[in-house]
Amino acid sequence: MGGNDWSFTRLAFTALLMLLHPKETSSFVGSTVCQSDHFTYKKDYQRGSSFAINGNPVDRIHFCEAMLIHKAKGCVLGDSFRDLCYLLGGRRFLEEKHVEDSENNEAESENRHVKVSLAASGFLLFCCAICCPCFHKERKANSHEVLPKESNSVHQVSSFEMSPSSDKIPPSPFRAPPSPSRVPQSPSRYAMSPRPSRMGPLSLTMSQIQAATNNFSDDNQIGEGGFGIVYKGILEDRQVVAIKRAKKEHFENLRKEFKSEVDLLSKIGHRNLVKLLGYVDKGDERLIITEYVRNGTLRDHLDGTRGSTLNFNQRLEIVIDVCHGLTYLHSYAERQIIHRDIKSSNILLTDSMRAKVADFGFARGGPSDSNQTHILTQVKGTVGYLDPEYMRTYQLTAKSDVYSFGILLVEILTGRRPVEAKKPHDERITVRWAFDKYNEGKVLELVDPKARERVDEKILKKMFSLAFQCAAPTRKERPDMEAVGKQLWAIRSTYLRRSVEQK
Repeated sequence: MGGNDWSFTRLAFTALLMLLHPKETSSFVGSTVCQSDHFTYKKDYQRGSSFAINGNPVDRIHFCEAMLIHKAKGCVLGDSFRDLCYLLGGRRFLEEKHVEDSENNEAESENRHVKVSLAASGFLLFCCAICCPCFHKERKANSHEVLPKESNSVHQVSSFEMSPSSDKIPPSPFRAPPSPSRVPQSPSRYAMSPRPSRMGPLSLTMSQIQAATNNFSDDNQIGEGGFGIVYKGILEDRQVVAIKRAKKEHFENLRKEFKSEVDLLSKIGHRNLVKLLGYVDKGDERLIITEYVRNGTLRDHLDGTRGSTLNFNQRLEIVIDVCHGLTYLHSYAERQIIHRDIKSSNILLTDSMRAKVADFGFARGGPSDSNQTHILTQVKGTVGYLDPEYMRTYQLTAKSDVYSFGILLVEILTGRRPVEAKKPHDERITVRWAFDKYNEGKVLELVDPKARERVDEKILKKMFSLAFQCAAPTRKERPDMEAVGKQLWAIRSTYLRRSVEQK
């Protein structure tokens, strides 16, 4: 066995001895003289190592570098010093040592490296043999620990992020100018809205509401519908809310709608649905308090009355948002809910251009019995969006919302209202006009000129085809909203891919 071989074997043995009998190998002192310099070092396995040159303390790097310089000048160093710098990370010393040995015998160098590896491997195996039993015990001790389950985790399936309500939800990059070169993560598909900052519903007095709305000032009026007038209100804690006040002249007729909206809104939670915060049902006042969505309605933006118009990317994202909200109502709410009044003026937009379905005054619960296919009820809704089968039979199903969604999709793509009384006779019913153009292969002529960008014709054909499926004359021909959502995500994926290819 050569000197170098013995050196590495001795190192391995010393390391094992340190582990087995630390008290017997608590320290080691080495000393050598090279030319005029005196090198000393002390290994203390409890306090660490110390180094000195001519009695002056130095760190290990300077110590090994100085030894390397002296070795280059012909100083002969003992194995313990060479091995010391090898163990302490004296890389340049090791490289020099390797060059010298390889010049003498390349084969012996290769053999030495093999033995070094074997010694290191043996040392590691020995450490594992000591450490693993402890690790196994610790792992076994922790194997029964289970993370506590969040109380609402069952229903928080990954929205279409169903995560942030709020305008702080991961906004899609396509809310702003398009950036199709990167594909955004899909928001959780049917996820619940985040919990409101307040705990429990708002409990306000009439005097507080009057103060919040400046006594229902016309300056605070932000909308009007069949139920009543909607006001913007600022509460004492500066929270901004929307307050819908029933019209007194229709008070009795609206009693049922008021109760319906309150009951339904109190049971739903989704980021694409306006949240109920509270209500007042006292004396001659009926008020519904909801979150305030300040960027106006979808119809406002299609008309350009908000100062800007929607590009195609934004329109596609809004369509998907509305689809998410309806899918939740039809398939994931505690009980199926049919909105009955899906239209562009009932779609509110946040600052980040997220869409929220509002106005549940006409909403109805779906069939309570799984054997029922529909409910019989008085026809309610808005002309142009109303399901013709529902109007004819009084049979209401979730597919009535699907029909309205199809009309809305045509409206979003073309920018036209469902009924355009001032247009030529063959263009007054927008869905019929669009269907004729589609069959003539003139789909590009259907796109709203204000969309501000040219879109691939194949993408447009897919979207119009989906709209016409939803607006089919009978409910059997229409897909459900969940199937609509899958088609929209496929269209979106294709759109993104082709946008990247065109760059």
